Amino acid sequence: MITANNAMQNLPAYLFARIERKIAQAQAEGRDVINLGIGDPDIPTPKNIIDTIAASVYDTENHRYPSSVGLLAYRQAVAGWYKKRFDVELDPEKEVVSLLGSKEGLAHVAFAFLNPGDISLIPDPAYPVYNIATLLANGQPYILPLTEENKFLPQFSDIPSEAARRAKLLFINYPNNPTGAVCDIGFFNEAVEFAKSYDILVCHDAAYSEISFDGLKMPSFMQAEGAKEVGIEFHSLSKTYNMTGWRIGWIVGNKEAIEIMGRFKSNVDSGVFQPVQYAAIEALSGPQDSVSKMKMIYQERRDEAIKGLERMGWKIDNPRASFYLWAKVPPEFTSDSFAEYILEKSSVVITPGNGYGKHGEGYFRIALTADKARIAEAFERMYSVLGKVSF
Repeated sequence: MITANNAMQNLPAYLFARIERKIAQAQAEGRDVINLGIGDPDIPTPKNIIDTIAASVYDTENHRYPSSVGLLAYRQAVAGWYKKRFDVELDPEKEVVSLLGSKEGLAHVAFAFLNPGDISLIPDPAYPVYNIATLLANGQPYILPLTEENKFLPQFSDIPSEAARRAKLLFINYPNNPTGAVCDIGFFNEAVEFAKSYDILVCHDAAYSEISFDGLKMPSFMQAEGAKEVGIEFHSLSKTYNMTGWRIGWIVGNKEAIEIMGRFKSNVDSGVFQPVQYAAIEALSGPQDSVSKMKMIYQERRDEAIKGLERMGWKIDNPRASFYLWAKVPPEFTSDSFAEYILEKSSVVITPGNGYGKHGEGYFRIALTADKARIAEAFERMYSVLGKVSF
């Protein structure tokens, strides 16, 4: 009998794999499903990026193994983007490494830095990969509750010194998935000071930094004083340039950590297909009009979704970044039962909050990854089922 190791046997099915199965089942029954569950942009990749890969794929030099750390030209483009966007100086040879999408790096960082029993400080609710990777690497998650009262920011002063001393990694993520919360540079400065006190590597997931509304410009963790001494930042072209399927991202920051991640990757993967890297160079270095247009589209969708929720009785502050809405479920439901009820009765997919951790129970997440008309239709369907909700 073939069995997985202990870590795999205790690993639950990935949240979105379960959701995809439910969507497939509903569609097989002939239902018109509106998917507001998975955060996969429906906006096409910009044409200039597509044209670049279309041209470079015919160059036979690009058919060979790429560099595992990424083309120097790609890493230079990342460094140039950071300088232009955040006024942060990066050495493209020592402070940048490419990723097969940021998820890959976030999953592998635990394997590169944790010994069995070491602690990762993990926010909750949060992107599930932080916790899953820690468990797979035989590390020990220590949960940092994110609550409305604290604006979904972890409270470093609440972490017992015993746990902090055993911690090797601290995961943070702003703009935040799933809550849509944001932070300022003061929070990042606080994270640096905490990490310095306990010799912890800060891992900032910045995948949504370029999706912000109402004039907000999100800071980078790399802008915090001393950030390179204690931290690395993960980013991706997936959300900024609608390239989720292309699988390309990066890590920047502390040069010792970057060297370790580059060495790890050289042993477990063979890098990103070079035409994808050339397309990414075009995305980062070329016209940025598509990013501005994307923000406007998501802001309109956000406003439409807020209007739909308010009609049914929800009171929600407009999220200022990411393309998610995070809302409480009605009192008579759990997160799971509400998501199942909405799918069954209205053929609308929402994500149960407990899929992001125990502190997500009592909430659900909406992804603004359908056009405005479909979002309006989704809330019309939900209204016909729920009517006015009392909290």
